[in-house]
Amino acid sequence: MLRIYNHFISRTVILLISAEIFVLIFMVYVAASIRFFDYLDPLPFTFLSLLPEAVTFTFVMILSMSAMGLYQVDSRLNIKDTLFRLMPSMMLGFGITTLIFYLLPDLYLGRGILGLVMLLALSGILLTRAAFLKWSRLGILESQAIVLGIGGKAKEFVEQAKKDPSHRGFKIIGFVPLPDEELHVPAYAILPKVDSLMSLVNRYGAREIIVAIQERRGGCFPIQDLLECKLNGIKVTDSAAFFEREQGQIRVNSLYPSWLVFGGGFDQSLLRSGIKRVFDLAASGVLLAVTLPVMLVTGLCIFFEDGAPVFYRQERVGKGGKTFMVLKFRSMRSDAEKSGKPQWAAADDPRVTRVGRIIRKLRIDELPQIFNVLNGDMSFVGPRPERPYFVNQLCMEVPYYNVRHSIKPGITGWAQVRYRYGASVDDAIEKLQYDLYYVKNHSLFLDVIILIDTVEVVVLGKGGR
Repeated sequence: MLRIYNHFISRTVILLISAEIFVLIFMVYVAASIRFFDYLDPLPFTFLSLLPEAVTFTFVMILSMSAMGLYQVDSRLNIKDTLFRLMPSMMLGFGITTLIFYLLPDLYLGRGILGLVMLLALSGILLTRAAFLKWSRLGILESQAIVLGIGGKAKEFVEQAKKDPSHRGFKIIGFVPLPDEELHVPAYAILPKVDSLMSLVNRYGAREIIVAIQERRGGCFPIQDLLECKLNGIKVTDSAAFFEREQGQIRVNSLYPSWLVFGGGFDQSLLRSGIKRVFDLAASGVLLAVTLPVMLVTGLCIFFEDGAPVFYRQERVGKGGKTFMVLKFRSMRSDAEKSGKPQWAAADDPRVTRVGRIIRKLRIDELPQIFNVLNGDMSFVGPRPERPYFVNQLCMEVPYYNVRHSIKPGITGWAQVRYRYGASVDDAIEKLQYDLYYVKNHSLFLDVIILIDTVEVVVLGKGGR
């Protein structure tokens, strides 16, 4: 993993993007050469003259593929899933590229060349992905690690493997037990006893040791063995730091108050706040201009189906625990909570109207929150704001839940693009772990990544209820 502005990016993803940038640029020149191939006349372009068009096309295509989730871990697992996401990416990229070339006549590829480029690019990307899939199956790109501990913390690695058995890029070789530690991992996964950790590392070719021990005080903690490994170039990582790096989340049950106090991140500087506010205003202004016709049509559809009111105001908890009224399109019946008690939204919730079902799936019901952002109650990107009733409940049941209120809530967020719709305490814990990652590592770079990933959530209707 490489850390860019506090956010971890897989080396495999960086290598894949680099390879596909080369393929896309190369295909522009191949298409132009085929289109203008003539045995008598030289080609009517040079490398430099066609470079602006090639770079523009490549930038748009990489952005379109990113928006369809083609650089997320789960999209690199099989060709079928790749093709499912690549086709809309190509159509989106073709439309945007055509518009750019129309608006900027100096940048122009003829329709014949552009059509040929799209066909060649599709073939080139599929071949590149097939090669990466082959390398992934062979384990060439895998990093191997040994987990120190067999207790409750070590069990998280077993559970993670069950949730994501096809995960590529990292392999846990096995677990090393410590004295008086209760067994929580399968016995077959325990590595044989040797003289030292360094001997075990050399035997299995591990590159990293992950410390997953609940209690580190006393004489059983092998500090000298870990120091020897560290001095020999082996990475030694805490389990909390591992999940932050590999899963983009901060595990609640691995946290200590001292880790939050002395750890890096949690940037609340005046400069960061100023940059984020400018970004909020710019992004909200653009989104409002683009979606205003959609919002007008949505309002009319809600009114004709279920009458007034079109909008729905609801109390939510914002930065510092202060409450504000969030604005949304009404997607449920007017008497959705006639009992007076707040309820979690459920799958196929009978309270949702026909129009509401569509706008919730496409997240159109969230668009009026643009005005909350412009008003300063919310940010464009951040943890989703929750109702006071549920916040009070979750603060009692979930450790560190209030940490997410140290920054402004957002229309979209890291938890929204990485996890399904939350409708229970267990879901709230999972989403909190992603929210904690964002609170700790938020930056303009991560905000842009979340916005790009949000396109996939909206287009594919992921997580909506």
